[in-house]
Amino acid sequence: MATPCAEEDPLARYRSPLVSRYASAEMGFNFSERKKFGTWRRLWLYLAQAEKSLGLPITDEQIKEMEANLDNIDFKMAAEEEKKLRHDVMAHVHTFAHCCPKAAAIIHLGATSCYVGDNTDLIVLRDGFNLLLPKLARVISRLADFAETHADLPTLGFTHYQPAQLTTVGKRCCLWIQDLCMDLQNLERARDDLRLRGVKGTTGTQASFLQLFEGDHSKVEELDRLVTAKAGFKRSYMVTGQTYSRKVDIEVLSVLASLGASVHKICTDIRLLANLKEIEEPFEKDQIGSSAMPYKRNPMRSERCCSLARHLMTLVLDPLQTASVQWFERTLDDSANRRVCLAEAFLTADIILSTLQNISEGLVVYPKVIDRRIRQELPFMATENIIMAMVKAGGNQQDCHEKIRVLSQQAAAVVKQEGGDNDFIARVRADPYFSPIHEHLDSLLDPSSFTGRAPQQVAKFLKEEARPALIPCQSMMGGKIELTL
Repeated sequence: MATPCAEEDPLARYRSPLVSRYASAEMGFNFSERKKFGTWRRLWLYLAQAEKSLGLPITDEQIKEMEANLDNIDFKMAAEEEKKLRHDVMAHVHTFAHCCPKAAAIIHLGATSCYVGDNTDLIVLRDGFNLLLPKLARVISRLADFAETHADLPTLGFTHYQPAQLTTVGKRCCLWIQDLCMDLQNLERARDDLRLRGVKGTTGTQASFLQLFEGDHSKVEELDRLVTAKAGFKRSYMVTGQTYSRKVDIEVLSVLASLGASVHKICTDIRLLANLKEIEEPFEKDQIGSSAMPYKRNPMRSERCCSLARHLMTLVLDPLQTASVQWFERTLDDSANRRVCLAEAFLTADIILSTLQNISEGLVVYPKVIDRRIRQELPFMATENIIMAMVKAGGNQQDCHEKIRVLSQQAAAVVKQEGGDNDFIARVRADPYFSPIHEHLDSLLDPSSFTGRAPQQVAKFLKEEARPALIPCQSMMGGKIELTL
């Protein structure tokens, strides 16, 4: 098959499905070329404004010219310049200067490439967190509503994926919420820990700016402070090499990888529950589960979350390795890797949160299926209660224990060897030995008496931890987040 021209046919060129198929328009824009290079121009403007305010010979006319052309980017010219110069920053300096001839001489004055490159990355990472946080908060809010609704609904607990004691549907959901609340706290912390690289020069010493201000250290420090504030940060990193420490990227991707682990666990649980027919994710009226088996209701949203979460969890290996091999003040082998892993981590986190929100808003619970499974396992769980009731009625504990041992093994044989239902309680009812407690068997087998403090734990957790954790994000949950550009 002949290779078509990608310029003539857009479908002839590979596009990452993270953008073309999955992620939101807002997150796609956050990592777009337009956002990146538009931010470069704003950083050049901030630098010029700050330098002017501190006495450098920069005119109002030059500043206004830069302001008027922040988004007037000739991407074709920039591409041609980069092809010729083999340097992306200088290509855009020339392109900006072309539409700002009066300001050309002072664009990028005293700066190094990382002034725009690294500072833009930090702005984009911050804005990425600001997009993820309200999505994560909405997921927690929806799951909290679900947990509250089903706080009292008994369900069979599993350890080792084997039947264990009862819990409630709401309590199990609170295990998911607790992990996500930890992720919410970690994302907030990682965002708030971000600083601007600031105005540091080629190796981080600020030598070029010290020369511009004729040895005035206070003006260099004020320049750094002014640019940092204009970019929307409270602090800049006090020391850098040519770049900000690549350990920052480790911190950022670590919290996203941890979020991926939480989502994977939640969606795996949902997939297992779907197999048990106890809980299902939303299933549209015209949705097709299988091209060959029309009856199937596959948990495809949860499967998508697990698939993408695995990718998200692996991406933290990139900044770990990158940080470890940065020589002295900087080497350029970080650049190409970071272009991929930083964007992919946020794009992936974005889609798994959007999908998990969709799941959490439409979870379907089947109480009768849940109750049937409880009834299959509860008789064996109730044996201790039966023994205690018999002792209270005047029976002998050892005799009762032996009777129950024999009857339970007979019932287990019916289940395992004959494929029948658990008939242990029927055997107890038929045995005259247990006649003193026959009228109490129904109360002894009430599932709600086996869930402990699960309902109370749900209420306390949602009131004191889960819902209060959402308060910092409430202003961000109401609508779209304004992205810095």
